[in-house]
Amino acid sequence: MFASAREHLEHVLDLYDTQRSHSRILLHGDDAGVGCLSYLAIAQWFLGYTDQALERMQAALTLARQLEHPFSLAYALIAAAWFYQYRQEAQATQACAEEAIALAHEQGIPMRAAQGTIMRGWSLTAQGQHEEGLAQMHQGLAAFRATGGELNRTYYIVLLAEAYGQIEQTDEGLRVLTEALADVGSGRERWWEAELHRLRGEFLCGQASRMSHTKDSRLLKVEAGQCFQRALDVARRQEAKSLELRAAVRFARLWQSQGNPRNAYELLAPVYEWFTEGFGTADLMDAKSLLNELNTDKIPPTA
Repeated sequence: MFASAREHLEHVLDLYDTQRSHSRILLHGDDAGVGCLSYLAIAQWFLGYTDQALERMQAALTLARQLEHPFSLAYALIAAAWFYQYRQEAQATQACAEEAIALAHEQGIPMRAAQGTIMRGWSLTAQGQHEEGLAQMHQGLAAFRATGGELNRTYYIVLLAEAYGQIEQTDEGLRVLTEALADVGSGRERWWEAELHRLRGEFLCGQASRMSHTKDSRLLKVEAGQCFQRALDVARRQEAKSLELRAAVRFARLWQSQGNPRNAYELLAPVYEWFTEGFGTADLMDAKSLLNELNTDKIPPTA
C-alpha cells in the first residue's frame, strides 16, 4: 500500500517541472510538486524511513513558500501538522497548525482553517491543556463537517479518542472509536486503521487495570491482546513499519505485565532492529527503553 504510493509519487516528482508549475497551478488550483513531496514524506514515515520523511516534508514547505501560492502553502502546512503529529512532536504540530489557520482565514480557505483547528487542539491536549484542546478539536471537527469534508475524518476521530484517553474518559473514547470503526468497516478509510485497533486495546487495558485481578479484568486483557494483534496484522499488510512498531510496543507491554517478558522481547526486538534511522524519535526511543527493561527481566533460556 504505502510502498506502492511511494513508487508512484517518486515517478511524478521525476516528471515535475518547477518552471511550468505556475500554469498548472492555474489549471488545478494547487501545485503538484508540493502535494507529491508532502504525500511522499507521509508515505516514507509509514514505511519506517523517518529521517528521509522529514527531509521530504521540509522540502515541501520550502517549495510551497518559494511558489508564493497561498493554497499550496496552506496544504503543505496542514500536511506538515499531520506529519509532526505522527512523530508525536506537539510543539511543531502546533506551529504548523497555527500558521495554516492564520493563512486560511486571510485567504478564505475554510477547510484548511478547520483542519488546522483540529490539529492545534490535538497539540494542546498533548501538552497538558486538555480542556482547551478538546474544545478546539470539537470546534474544528464541526467546521470540517460543515465544509463537506470527509477525507481523513477517521484519523481526526482517532485523535479525538486519544485526547479523551489522556483525561481518562475511557467510555467517551471508546464511543468515538466505535464511530471510526464504522468508517473503516464501510471501506472509506483504512490508512490509520492499525492505530484505531491499537488505541482500542489501550483503552481496554486501562479498564482492566482498574478492575484488579477479576475475571472481567482478564477477559478485557484478552480482548486488548486481540486488538494489538489486529493492529500488527493490519500494519504488516500495509507495510506500515512505524505503526507496526507502535502496536508491537503496546503488545509487548501487555505481555510484560502478564509475566511473559521473553515473549514480549521476541515480539518487539525484530521490529525495532529493522529500523535504520529515526532513533531520536519518540516511538523508537520508547521501544528501545522497553527492550532494555525486557532484556533485564526476560527469563534465561533453558538448558
